[in-house]
Amino acid sequence: MNEQQWHSTTIIGVRRNGKVAMASDGQVTMGETIIKQTAKKIRKLHHDKVLVGFAGATGDAFTLFERFEQKLDEHSGNLPRAVVELAKDWRTDRVLRKLEALLGIMDSQNSFVVSGSGDVIEPDDGVVAVGSGGPYALTAARLLLKHTQLPADKIAREAIEAAAAICIYTNSEITVETI
Repeated sequence: MNEQQWHSTTIIGVRRNGKVAMASDGQVTMGETIIKQTAKKIRKLHHDKVLVGFAGATGDAFTLFERFEQKLDEHSGNLPRAVVELAKDWRTDRVLRKLEALLGIMDSQNSFVVSGSGDVIEPDDGVVAVGSGGPYALTAARLLLKHTQLPADKIAREAIEAAAAICIYTNSEITVETI
């Protein structure tokens, strides 16, 4: 993934006490220029039971959202199966393999980070993070999970705030979705 595509967002997904929350900042950056402050980078899919957030090229992400939703329907909402099938298509399809994005995907039981190189990563702790501010948000979320009793949505919001304080490609226009 080239540098310009990578510096596009921060997505964090957290699970706690049966609730799943995914948060993103709203900044869209092209090179070193902020193009938009309030973008929505998270979608609820499959009857609002799956959260998907993206980092990377926006048009590519929308194409992947559509393809992933088809995979979820084909596999009756079986998230692990749909994720693997998406990764296989993304890696092998002539058109899809040119798409540059990372996806964070969660449902009530599973968490995945998926890339176009065929990576399907299921984090040990269930926390997903993608984008240029992802490492900062990931660290904040893990610490908040360990040392507080905050609910998932508050942890996700605070993690994006922490990333926004450090990462120039992340802002504080935060969107939080829950399932």
